[in-house]
Amino acid sequence: MSGGSGHLPYSMRDVGAGGAYNNAKFRHRSRLKAVSTCLRPFTGSNGCFDLEWCILMVIQSLASNSNRYRCGKFTVGKFLSLLMVSGLLYLFLHKSSEGFVSGELHGKEVQDKNVRRAPNIRTFWRKPPRLPPRLPPNEIYKNNSLFQQSPSEWTSRQKKVKEAFEHAWSGYQKYAMGYDELMPLSRRGTDGLGGLGATIVDSLDTAIIMGADDVVSEASKWIEENLMKRISEKGQVNLFETTIRVLGGLLSAYHLSGGDHAQAGDSGIPVTYRKANPERLLEVSKDLADRLLLAFTSSPTAIPLSDVILRDRTAHAAPDGLSSTSEASTLQLEFSYLSRVSGDPKYDREAMKVFEHMQTLPKVEGLVPIYINPYSGQFSGENIRLGSRGDSYYEYLLKVWVQQEEYRDSSLKYLFEMYAEAMRGVRHLLVRKTIPNGLVFVGELPFGRNGEFSPKMDHLVCFLPGTLALGATRGITKKKALESNLLTDEDKENLQLAEDLAKTCVEMYFVTSTGLAPEIAYFHIEGDKEGGPDGGNKSSKYINDIIIKPLDRHNLLRPETVESLFVLHRITEDPKYREWGWQIFQAFEKYTKVDSGGYTSLDDVTSLPPSTRDKMETFFLGETLKYLYLLFDESNVLPLDKYVFNTEAHPLPVMRSAQQSSQSV
Repeated sequence: MSGGSGHLPYSMRDVGAGGAYNNAKFRHRSRLKAVSTCLRPFTGSNGCFDLEWCILMVIQSLASNSNRYRCGKFTVGKFLSLLMVSGLLYLFLHKSSEGFVSGELHGKEVQDKNVRRAPNIRTFWRKPPRLPPRLPPNEIYKNNSLFQQSPSEWTSRQKKVKEAFEHAWSGYQKYAMGYDELMPLSRRGTDGLGGLGATIVDSLDTAIIMGADDVVSEASKWIEENLMKRISEKGQVNLFETTIRVLGGLLSAYHLSGGDHAQAGDSGIPVTYRKANPERLLEVSKDLADRLLLAFTSSPTAIPLSDVILRDRTAHAAPDGLSSTSEASTLQLEFSYLSRVSGDPKYDREAMKVFEHMQTLPKVEGLVPIYINPYSGQFSGENIRLGSRGDSYYEYLLKVWVQQEEYRDSSLKYLFEMYAEAMRGVRHLLVRKTIPNGLVFVGELPFGRNGEFSPKMDHLVCFLPGTLALGATRGITKKKALESNLLTDEDKENLQLAEDLAKTCVEMYFVTSTGLAPEIAYFHIEGDKEGGPDGGNKSSKYINDIIIKPLDRHNLLRPETVESLFVLHRITEDPKYREWGWQIFQAFEKYTKVDSGGYTSLDDVTSLPPSTRDKMETFFLGETLKYLYLLFDESNVLPLDKYVFNTEAHPLPVMRSAQQSSQSV
């Protein structure tokens, strides 16, 4: 993509201003075609060339300078040239009666294999076949065979993603090793997540999956030698961020390194890839989790407090006393898996109390406000959205149910029921279409059900297409689910919504000058008079559908869109998701790569060159590049019916009973 001008992996350059396909652009006018145009007036009604009539007309044209044909006014040179061509054609006509079969218009062979047949003169005069019109955008990939890249091409693209990961790591390793995050432009590190070396832990399982052995060695060595000490010495950390990034990263690396012997073989990752020390990873995980448990046990309700002081083993609420709904409900995958591998049920027990309590609370068609009070246990306010502070509540309702397969139809059935009700609420209350071009998006209800609808969608909401697709098929392909008659009408509706939303998320990228999405977008809807600035890519069809306000133009290297592209490609097997992902990756390479190492966030995706923010978030290595790498990988690597990704893209195995595990082999 150049400057974000590439709208999608197809081109509309050959469509006229009125939207019609201009076939004439593909009619190459050869010299023979030009002669054909000249001679067309001299061709009889049966399509055959009349030599005598042609000569007569030439003589007449010489006698009258006013007669003009398509070739222009005849001169002596033109007359001689025409006589020469006419003579050759006359000889050709006689030859065709001896050596060619006039009826073979399409080059069909005759019985005598030794005689080379050719078309008669009509073949030279017939019009060229019309080229098929360019497919409209929504149809471009329906014939997948036309756009299926060769396996070697996907392998090549996957290698490029691995190289980007190694480049990102090189900057961090040189300038910020041991810090939470890299500031690539100023070439230094910063601690914004508690000082636990978050980038190292977030990157470890990505390196294992990619076979980046040097990174695995460097990261695992640092963890073994430093992390336990850091945990005992550091101060305040956020329960949610530390759980999803650090605890989740440790547990995923533990599993992928062979710690969970019963299921590690399902990953599809080559056994030759370097692994970390699983025993040490589990030891550090338990020490960290024991301290984080204070957020649960210190709360007067089932809702945990938001922050923990690691060295003091104490916990407290946020300054306003509230917890984010998503933060309180996005801990269960990690704590439940830790209970499974450690044999200690306390982690799962405390974390699952959150969902058991939330099940009892009032909701708006399954939708919930974005704040909850840990002291009262009740939701606070009426703000409903699937962006920040609300998003992963809905994600974990489904994923915790998926993870604990042995309890799906028994004690955890309520989780899927809560998820299904919420998705019905999303479709009824939050889904709208833009004007003029009908992009589907998910808006917000800042003042609850009875308040005004806001046509605002965070980039964070782009996790939803992947979640909807996973919920529809439970991780198997759409084709297999249809063949087995496993999809309900609601599943099909959710899968269609997933594909529609994914397109909108991609257009949030392609509508900007850089080809990278803003943090927040607003959408033009019927009856909404508020306009606003566009994304800068004037060639985008959706330039008038998407509004990007000045304070929302930044890009933090977020993963949610490529996450959904990965899941949708696995489930639908549609190559367009790979192509879209590749264009997004190219935009990251073009506008965020820092030569000295690392990648930087951007301050404004609508201007060229874009201004920067000097920050490489841990999730760029832990999520964005991981999902892009897996997007170009085989479907047997971390298959979605055997693995569930936490909200930081750390894959954890689906937990089956011993009987289920033996039946799946």
